[in-house]
Amino acid sequence: MTKITGIIAEFNPFHKGHQYLLEQADGVKIVAMSGNWMQRGEPAFIDKWTRAEMALQNGADLVVELPVLVAVQGADYFAAGAVEILRTLGVDELLFGTENDEKTDYQRISEIYAAKSMEMAAYLAALPELMSYPAKAERMWSHFAEVKFDGGTPNHILGLAYAKAASKTNIRLRTVQRETNYNDTVLSGSLASATAIRHNWTKAQDVVPENCWDLLQNAPKTSWADFWELLRYKIISTLDLTQIYQVNIELASRIKASIKQAQNLEELIELVYTKRYTKGHIRRILVYILLNIRRDFTLPEQVHVLGFTSAGQKVLANARGKLCTRIGKFPWDLQTQRADDIYRLGNQKMKEQAFGRKPLRS
Repeated sequence: MTKITGIIAEFNPFHKGHQYLLEQADGVKIVAMSGNWMQRGEPAFIDKWTRAEMALQNGADLVVELPVLVAVQGADYFAAGAVEILRTLGVDELLFGTENDEKTDYQRISEIYAAKSMEMAAYLAALPELMSYPAKAERMWSHFAEVKFDGGTPNHILGLAYAKAASKTNIRLRTVQRETNYNDTVLSGSLASATAIRHNWTKAQDVVPENCWDLLQNAPKTSWADFWELLRYKIISTLDLTQIYQVNIELASRIKASIKQAQNLEELIELVYTKRYTKGHIRRILVYILLNIRRDFTLPEQVHVLGFTSAGQKVLANARGKLCTRIGKFPWDLQTQRADDIYRLGNQKMKEQAFGRKPLRS
């Protein structure tokens, strides 16, 4: 039986580092990709269909979408939702890039978590309430698995979340060394971070695959700046922010007070965040407010297909009944579809993102 390798990605936008990751994957290559809203709490630089096309042109056999309430989550929930989608599609191995490729045995860590998950959960619960969740997680992993952190390894942190999620499945873990810094804003050499490309996209020809260059240049672009006034309106006009997912009374009060002073998103985040509520957490909460994500959300039962090759089509044939291949008379995920409609408000040139769209074929 042909091996199926899964990759969890944002491709925001796709670049040569992503191309290299796909080249290292074996067998049929399935990408579970964030849609139009990102894990760190921001709109996608270019839309999900364009990014799916980039992936299919560079080695992916099947691209499926992470629902917005999987894509815009902290590491643990992001990983759990994405791994569950890959498990549904029969993935054998999860491949991911990490800054700690040579230092960390993620498969061993996954096995430790499988054996000690109850103890680890109890350890987390006993830590001081005012600690941020990332700080608690770092202490837990250090205590149970002797994992070290240096504060600048977001892919390593995601890798640990993948280890937790995969511990409940038969999916094995394999890594490749990440060669760029996640937060680099300067283009240099033939590899660059997605952050650097977003900052310098008109000059990024050397760091994206040749077949992606025109797609990158011609795609409508968005950023948080395009949604700032809409976010301000949502915060001011919403009487009770605590009805929004993950907003408690303290955060609601801080956000309501701070929106009167902030002139832009970054100023708002600086005013709201604390040691307990990290900047990443606040960014995600602001997305929830913008998208009107309520506390009683549910995740879709089906997997939304964005595109496939002939090899990917064979995987789809084995997953009949679990797939959404066209959003029409019946919805796939109303929250994600609403999020797509709001995303289009950021750029008038943005095409329809949900209704009637068929999977890309490559």
